[in-house]
Amino acid sequence: ADSGAARPGTAAAADSGADTPGMAAADSGAARPGMAAADSGAARPGMAAADSGAAESGGAPLLEAVGIVAGYGETEILHGVSLAVQPGEIATIIGPNGCGKSTFMKTLAGLVQVKRGRIAFRGADITAHSPEQVVRAGLCYVPQTANVFASLSIRENLDMGAFIRKDDYRGRIAELFEMFPDLAARPDRKAGHLSGGQRQMLAIARALMLDPALLLLDEPSAGLSPAITQQVFERIRGINRTGVAILLVEQNAREALQMSQRGYVLVAGENRLSDSGPALLHNPEVARLYLGGE
Repeated sequence: ADSGAARPGTAAAADSGADTPGMAAADSGAARPGMAAADSGAARPGMAAADSGAAESGGAPLLEAVGIVAGYGETEILHGVSLAVQPGEIATIIGPNGCGKSTFMKTLAGLVQVKRGRIAFRGADITAHSPEQVVRAGLCYVPQTANVFASLSIRENLDMGAFIRKDDYRGRIAELFEMFPDLAARPDRKAGHLSGGQRQMLAIARALMLDPALLLLDEPSAGLSPAITQQVFERIRGINRTGVAILLVEQNAREALQMSQRGYVLVAGENRLSDSGPALLHNPEVARLYLGGE
């Protein structure tokens, strides 16, 4: 369940109907207060051992998580997960349901407390940051559900996304309306009246109001038709072309890996495989388990 009172600067979540800003919280436990945020390397053949993914290009990663142990209350969900995202790249996490993918994303966003391990972003330790501090650092998170303010208009949702900005952000709204023309067509329409795909695009646009360096997207195509899913993925590619790095959890593993420089497979809260997106896409075991056996 996504719940919790909002803090100023929440870039990612909202309630499903009320005007009160909401915050994406942990699946089954209390969230911490507050709210936060390519290389194309040639595919290596076969199955790669899991690693942190830290930059085979040799550059410093934008985001690096090492040995993350986290969960809800006494329940440990993540058992030493490691991952890295390079500046400007798309990285994708795949794995079976219940393997800890969403919990890991919430941990990066500051919504789930790290018990052991370290998270670094832009070279700074953000392991103990509140969600609001994570947002201010330049990392924004878009949860799978409860990610727009349903009773507010499209324009008001974007205003809420800019809550911590002190400058004139009207130009940024104009840029996002150009990027998401469906939203620009009726900016006064209530978010609760939008289609599933439009709501997802509004949630992403809202996070982009803060010009993040890294966007965390949790299942952006969930529940969408194949045609709308393709539109969402094209928007994600377009966002990435502007220089924003993206870490993606996605049920449509084939499409996600095709556009990713790096992919990770999580199983039972642990790293199972890590490789370039194309290499994982053509890995026989990954294909059998997560790509329909093709």
